[in-house]
Amino acid sequence: MRHLLQRHPFAMRTRFAHSLVLTYALPPELLAPLVPPGLEPDTYTDPCGTEHGFVAAALVDTRALRPTGLPARLGGDFVLTGYRVFTRFRTPGGRTMRGLRILRSDTDHRVMAVGGNVFSRYNYRLARIGTRVVGDSLEFKVLSADGRADLRVRADLSSAPAPLPAGSPFADLRAARRFAGPLPYTFEYEPQTRSMIVVKAARTHWDPVPVAVEVSRLTFFEHGPFTGSRPVLANAFHVADVEYGWAAGTRRDLTGALL
Repeated sequence: MRHLLQRHPFAMRTRFAHSLVLTYALPPELLAPLVPPGLEPDTYTDPCGTEHGFVAAALVDTRALRPTGLPARLGGDFVLTGYRVFTRFRTPGGRTMRGLRILRSDTDHRVMAVGGNVFSRYNYRLARIGTRVVGDSLEFKVLSADGRADLRVRADLSSAPAPLPAGSPFADLRAARRFAGPLPYTFEYEPQTRSMIVVKAARTHWDPVPVAVEVSRLTFFEHGPFTGSRPVLANAFHVADVEYGWAAGTRRDLTGALL
């Protein structure tokens, strides 16, 4: 009955010292097989009429991560990275919930990897992760155990607000910001019951700022279903020193109705 534990039973809270999210554009037909029943890729049609799907590579330096209600001193500091597909989930009343479907997560701490996999389906793996701020530069370096999620990126914080990356499909920053993760919801498919676990985020003063980035290594798109693909960096957004949390998971059937 492990799946009962993996329903995000606890509300959590933390502070993001830094959150850097890189969003890559890919063909929707490439992403569709990665999206479970009930969800569909969240897409954007560029000014030329081409439709794009998106995968976010998120890097987060969390402080005092803990269940809601516990004092900050009992929380842990972890660096988390993850890859998520932007998705939509429709409800019976015609509402569309926008959120992320987890593909892979990595962390620098064994406790987080074990606990994250007991209480979620985030697919955590242990990795060597370094992060630092040098002057106006924010740097992350990820060395994954299997080599399939290595990442090295430098963000120029002095560039904010930066223009969109060259080749971005977005018409403007306003369109790009709709695909600046994390989104309000995270979705996890529960195959044992053919239902969806929905986790709602809670955040304050959330104002992501576009930044210029230099990505010198990114291996995630070299393997599995992405082999041979040509992802395009569509945007890069940064936030710092913000309170963040999420509610306990709720369960819905695949039509979107609450269970």
